[in-house]
Amino acid sequence: MTVTVNLHTEEQEKALIEFLENMHYDYQRDIDSPGLTEGEKSEILRRDNDFIGGKTTARNWEDIKRDLESVYR
Repeated sequence: MTVTVNLHTEEQEKALIEFLENMHYDYQRDIDSPGLTEGEKSEILRRDNDFIGGKTTARNWEDIKRDLESVYR
């Protein structure tokens, strides 16, 4: 399960982290999450440019739904 919390102050963040640690909950902060690697960024830009340049076409929505169904079932 994922829960997103938008904190407004540093005090709120400290209080939330203290609560999570006291309850022995596993959690991950955004700053702990790894971002895209340079290779992943380059691949995304390459694919975007290929699409814009007409070298590839958009996938059929039915194909996308079929792929998603196989992942989430």
